[in-house]
Amino acid sequence: MVEGANEGGGQAGEAPFSVVEATTPGRVVFASPHSGDRYPADMAAAADLAAASLRSAEDALVDRLIAPGAAHGASLLLGRFGRAYVDLNRDPDDLDAALIEGAERACASPRTVAGYGVIPRLSGDGRPLYDRRLGLDEARTRIDGVHAPYHAALEQLMRAAHVRCGEAVLVDWHSMPSRAVRGAGGARGPDVVLGDRHGSSCAAGLTRRLRRSFEALGWRVALNQPYSGGWTTQSWGRPAEGFHAVQIELSRGLYLDEATLRPGPGWSRCAAGVARVIADLLADPAPLGRT
Repeated sequence: MVEGANEGGGQAGEAPFSVVEATTPGRVVFASPHSGDRYPADMAAAADLAAASLRSAEDALVDRLIAPGAAHGASLLLGRFGRAYVDLNRDPDDLDAALIEGAERACASPRTVAGYGVIPRLSGDGRPLYDRRLGLDEARTRIDGVHAPYHAALEQLMRAAHVRCGEAVLVDWHSMPSRAVRGAGGARGPDVVLGDRHGSSCAAGLTRRLRRSFEALGWRVALNQPYSGGWTTQSWGRPAEGFHAVQIELSRGLYLDEATLRPGPGWSRCAAGVARVIADLLADPAPLGRT
C-alpha cells in the first residue's frame, strides 16, 4: 500500500488517500471516494451532532469489498477522510453560499443548494453539520489539502493505465442507503445501480458486462436511476479519448448494519458476490473500444 502524498495535502499530517497498487497493473482503476471515516479536529462540527449523523453519508466498508481488485489487476484509490469533511465526488468549485461566507450563490448546483456540495452543509440523514459558517479560506484549505491531491492521484493512475493499455477504465464504487431505493409501501428496490451518465461515460459493453455479472448473483440491477454518476464519472467518462467511467452503487442492505456501520448479516455473501463480479470484469481482456 502506498499512502497518498501529503505535500500540502491532508490535515494534521494525515494523508488524504491511500493507493493499493495492482499486483499486475492493467487498464482498470477502482476508486472508493466515500469510504473514509476520519474527521480532523479542524472540522469543528456542531457540538450537538451525533457521531451517527456525522458518519451517515459514508460508504462504509466499500473499500474492504473492493479489495480483491488489486490481485486481479485493478489499482485501488481509497479516500480516507469522511465525506462530511470534503466530498471527493463533487466539483471543487461547487461551494454552498448558505454555509461558506464569500461563496457565490449563483454558481451553486441544485445539489449544493440542497446542502450537499463539495463541503456539505447537511449530514446524510439531513441534520446540520455546523452551528457556524465557514470562511472561504477555510473551505479552500480543505479542498486544496484533500480533494486536489486525491484527484491528482486519480489522474496519474488513469493516464498510466491509458499509456499501458491504450485505454483506461474507472470503476467508481459507492453504496446507497437501502431506504433511498425502496419502492412504494416499502417494496424492495434495486440492489445495484449502475451509472454511466445515460450511456455517455463508457462503452455500452462495460455496462452490459457489469449488469450480467450482478444479475448472475440474483441481484436486482437498475441503470442510471436514481444515480447516473457523479462529478468523477462525468470528468473521466470520455470514451472517444479512450477513458471509460462507470459508477456502481451497492445497497447497504446487502452487507451493512446501517445503524452501527459494521458488517451486517449479509456481509459474507455480499463480499463473495462482489469478488466474483470483480474477477469476471478483470478476467476479460477484450478492449472496450472507443464508442
